[in-house]
Amino acid sequence: MTETWRPGRARVVVIGSSIAGLLAAAAVKDRAEAVEIIEAQDAPVGPGPRAGVPQAAHIHLLQTGGAEALDALLPGCTDLLLAAGAHRIPVTTNMVVCSPEGWYRRWKRSTHHVITAGRDLTDSVVRERVLADPRVGVRARTRAVGLLGDRGRVTGVRVRGADGTEYALGADLVVDASGRGTRMPQWLARLGVRGLEEATIDSGLAYASRVYRAPVPTRGWPVVAVQADPRPDRPATSGGILPIEDERWHVSLMGAPGAWPGRDPAEFEAFARGLRHPLIADLLARAEPLTDVTVTHSTVNRRHYYERLGAWPEGLVALGDSVACFNPAYAQGITVAAQGAVALREAAAAGPGPGRARRVQRAIARPVDGAWALSTGQDIHFPTTRGRRPNPADRLLHRYVSRLSRTATGSFRAATALTDVLALQTPPASLVRPSVLLAALAGPLRTPLSGPQFTRAERELLEGVGVFGVRAR
Repeated sequence: MTETWRPGRARVVVIGSSIAGLLAAAAVKDRAEAVEIIEAQDAPVGPGPRAGVPQAAHIHLLQTGGAEALDALLPGCTDLLLAAGAHRIPVTTNMVVCSPEGWYRRWKRSTHHVITAGRDLTDSVVRERVLADPRVGVRARTRAVGLLGDRGRVTGVRVRGADGTEYALGADLVVDASGRGTRMPQWLARLGVRGLEEATIDSGLAYASRVYRAPVPTRGWPVVAVQADPRPDRPATSGGILPIEDERWHVSLMGAPGAWPGRDPAEFEAFARGLRHPLIADLLARAEPLTDVTVTHSTVNRRHYYERLGAWPEGLVALGDSVACFNPAYAQGITVAAQGAVALREAAAAGPGPGRARRVQRAIARPVDGAWALSTGQDIHFPTTRGRRPNPADRLLHRYVSRLSRTATGSFRAATALTDVLALQTPPASLVRPSVLLAALAGPLRTPLSGPQFTRAERELLEGVGVFGVRAR
């Protein structure tokens, strides 16, 4: 059977109730009479886990660019996250980060912030806000199996219900937010849209994550990270601790092939102690583990260049991981999805017209471009990476960024230039502005730190629970 709608009714079908799918619904709901989200699983209620999101077990950051996009789509949403226990952490003021070039300084001036929370909490707050609108609904336990229409226009989706029955859902607009497992390339080929370019760059990194009861109060506590260095001959390893809701630390450890972290809880802290600095292991020694260790190998960067296709059907948009997924180490996925949804909203507000879907897809590609350059520009330098190797230009750029990073350990100007890009608010090309080039040429203006930098109050808290060896600012 085919479901229809009355003449003039604008109906949107969103494939997937991921963050990207929810934000797509938020982007179009004011211009549509009905938005229906197709979800293959049961829709979760409250801050429980959502099936099919293995990355939820690992640490997540919402960058400044993502937080601003989220509030543009759902005004006040970040305030709701904070009220539910999330943390707003100023960058780099409340960040203790060991980069390959040294310890970043905790500048008193803050230019950006990140929001940290468990992924389930973030999902639930966004889901509750979006589904509170009566125009938005979820068709659970239903799977999209193909597109309706032709290479000129998509008119809906074919779906399969929980009982195996297939039927058609008509729509004025279909948004694919089905994530890493998207079938969009195959569906487009069936419509006669061919020539899609795809890139896959896989560093082979694996994640192991665990949640702990923090030994110190987490409100105002910094992010702690020991970053990977792709230059040594041995496999790269890294790790991070994020304060999240309910006085907990979310901890993720990462390793390249030959140094993958395992599921054995006894080995988790041993792996942390083998990082380039033992700080994370020292902190975990005084924390209480609350969960088992979860391991994921899904860290590949994959991109579909929909915006380059010679033909793109009207009535179709792809968003989020369906367009590009990134190595989670760089904390870009949610932010890029939110920025893409803002582009979708702006196009929806402009009204219908020839080529609108193509323009939307190109607008969605712009935030993807910056994130892709950041994640792959780092990953291609790991010796284990498959899909692309660095060319001379890549190596030259990598040496320059490394010098800029070393400069950032003692230069506020250089640090701000880097965080502008990492926050996904400025394109990577901004790193070669004359003022930034001059800062990199001058080098650090302050003596490099010899170890992690903690405030006096933080040091006293750590010493109170038996963690020693940290220094105050």
